[in-house]
Amino acid sequence: MNAPRARVARRPVHGVILLDKPLGFSSNQALQKAKWLLRAEKAGHTGTLDPLATGVLPLCFGAATKFSQMHLDADKVYEATLHLGVKTSTADAEGDVLSERAVQVSVQDIERVVRQFTGPISQVPPMHSALKKDGKALYEYARAGIEVERAAREVTIYALRVLEMPTVAVPHALKIEVSCSKGTYIRTLGEDMGEALGCGAHLSTLRRTRTGMFGQTQCVSLESLEAMTDAQRLGLLLPVDVLLEGHHRVTLESESAGRFLSGVRRRGEWPDAQQVAVYAAGPAALLGTGHVKAGELIPGRLLSPLEIAQAQAQSVALSEAMNTN
Repeated sequence: MNAPRARVARRPVHGVILLDKPLGFSSNQALQKAKWLLRAEKAGHTGTLDPLATGVLPLCFGAATKFSQMHLDADKVYEATLHLGVKTSTADAEGDVLSERAVQVSVQDIERVVRQFTGPISQVPPMHSALKKDGKALYEYARAGIEVERAAREVTIYALRVLEMPTVAVPHALKIEVSCSKGTYIRTLGEDMGEALGCGAHLSTLRRTRTGMFGQTQCVSLESLEAMTDAQRLGLLLPVDVLLEGHHRVTLESESAGRFLSGVRRRGEWPDAQQVAVYAAGPAALLGTGHVKAGELIPGRLLSPLEIAQAQAQSVALSEAMNTN
C-alpha cells in the first residue's frame, strides 16, 4: 500500500508573483502548483490563459486576491502565430479541422488586413471560452455540441505588428504582435484575419508578453520556482499594492485609519479621484482602496487588521532575511 500523503501546513502569504505560465497547464493548474509550493492559504490569478498559451500570469496571494479583479481591466500584449489555410473548431491547434484552403497571400494582402484590424473592432466571443451564458461557461456548451448566440463586443487593437511573414520554406506561418484592450480574444482575431485573407487560419502558438505594467522579463518559470528554497520563493513576492498602480495615494493618521478600516467615510482636503489607495501613517501599511468625492474619502475594498499585521510581519521577516544573507 502507498503511504498516506502528508498534508501541507498552510500559512498566510501576501503579495504577487509573476509567473511565466508553461505550455499545457491551465491557469488554475499553474496557480494551484504555485500555491502548494508557497504553502499559501489563499490564492487567485488575474485572468486566464488557455492551456496552449504561455506567458505573463500574475498570481495573487492572501490580501492581494482582494484586488486581482482590478487587473482584469489592464491592457495586454501578445505574440501569436497564425497557421494560414486551416480553420479549426476552436480557432487554435487543439480543435478539429473544419476546412483547408490554398494560401495565396501577398505582402500587400497582409498589410491591408493589418490596417483593417487595427483600432476599434467588433468581435464575437468564441464558443470555446470562459465567458458565461446563464451561469455556464461557453466552453461547457461547446463540449456538449451546443452553439449559443453571442453578442458582438467592441474591443481596441492599439497596435498590430507583423513579426514574421510567410516564406517559401514556411508558407503557412504568420507571426504577429498584438497590443490590445481587455476582453480581446486573440484566437478570434487570428480567425477573422484568416477569413479577411481569404484562406482561413487558426492560432498555432500564443504568448502573453505583457499585462498592464508587468512584462515577461519580470516573470519566473514554474520549473525555477520548484527548484528554489522556501526563502527564495517568498523573496519573489511583490507587495500587494503593485496591483494598484495609477491609484491616487491617501495617507491617514492612526485614529482616522482605524475608522476608515471600520468602513467609516473620512473628510479631508483631497481632490476628487475614482481610484484611491489608502495607507496608514507611521510604518506605511496599505489599508485598502476607495474613492474621493467632494472631499469625502469613501471606503471600497478593505484589508482586515489581521491581513495588515501579517503583511507587515512578512515584510519585516523578508527584509531581515535579506540583510542576513
